[in-house]
Amino acid sequence: MTDQTVPTAISKEGLMGKSRVYVQRAFRSKQAKDFDEYQLWLSLALELLGKAALANIHSSLVVDPTHSTSLFAASGVIISTDIKTIQAKTLYERLGHLSKYFDKSVKDFCDAISLRRNAELHSGELPFKQMRLEAWEGKFWHAAQIILDLLQSNLEEWLGADRAKAPIQLVNEAAEALQEAAKLRVVQARDHFLQRPKKERDEVLSLSKNKHAFHYPKIFKFVGEHEWPVDCPACASRAFFAGDLFAEEVLDENAGEGGLEEEVEKSYGAEEFRCPTCNLHLDSREEIEAAGLNPDYTEVEVREREHEPEYGNC
Repeated sequence: MTDQTVPTAISKEGLMGKSRVYVQRAFRSKQAKDFDEYQLWLSLALELLGKAALANIHSSLVVDPTHSTSLFAASGVIISTDIKTIQAKTLYERLGHLSKYFDKSVKDFCDAISLRRNAELHSGELPFKQMRLEAWEGKFWHAAQIILDLLQSNLEEWLGADRAKAPIQLVNEAAEALQEAAKLRVVQARDHFLQRPKKERDEVLSLSKNKHAFHYPKIFKFVGEHEWPVDCPACASRAFFAGDLFAEEVLDENAGEGGLEEEVEKSYGAEEFRCPTCNLHLDSREEIEAAGLNPDYTEVEVREREHEPEYGNC
């Protein structure tokens, strides 16, 4: 016997509702000045919120793909109440495919808070004791807001208008601080570059025009799927982005001679910027945008078409 309704445990509504319960517990802990519990409940609320964003597309994105009972449940076929979901690390990797703003810096933060949560629950360590609120709180609400955007929701709706006031202020303050820091970094890099002799500046600018990212091994911390050039906002030399493929669209299914190729437009989102000439480094989409750069990039390529095998023919 089957039930075409997806279980609450892996539905968007169920996950979202439970995340709200946990975030309310977090606020009660903060009011009681129990900051360890505050972090613990927030880490659980964030993971559930992220799973709600995946379940909003399809519940199969939330369940353990190696557990057949869970896969059936995600399709509305209830075999057992034993449902296993993906680990936090997998969750945050998947969210990175849904939002350009869920970049490496946000993912690393989310991974770190989930690891501290695991250490808190499953070991004798007290990892939350070591964390000052100002070191992580703004980053948390920033990550939550990105996930809420995927759900076409916001902090006010998730927390309730009254509870949302402080996080919204924190998010705004953190965003302002990040933008100002990025702008200052550009100014400092420009000042340092201009302190070099004019002849030297002219030489390195000229040399940079013939360079590619592969000329600078290990220039990026982020291991991206693609690298592309851009003018540096500090010194105007040839600098580089590293980013991941965000989307692709087939423009022509029958390109090339004989229609054996296809023309594809690929869209990339930058997650890191490096200038080898003045050493300007920006390591998030927000910092890149704050520096006045466009982190989005499209490229058209022609590739060989993949042909489906003909089944049933011997």
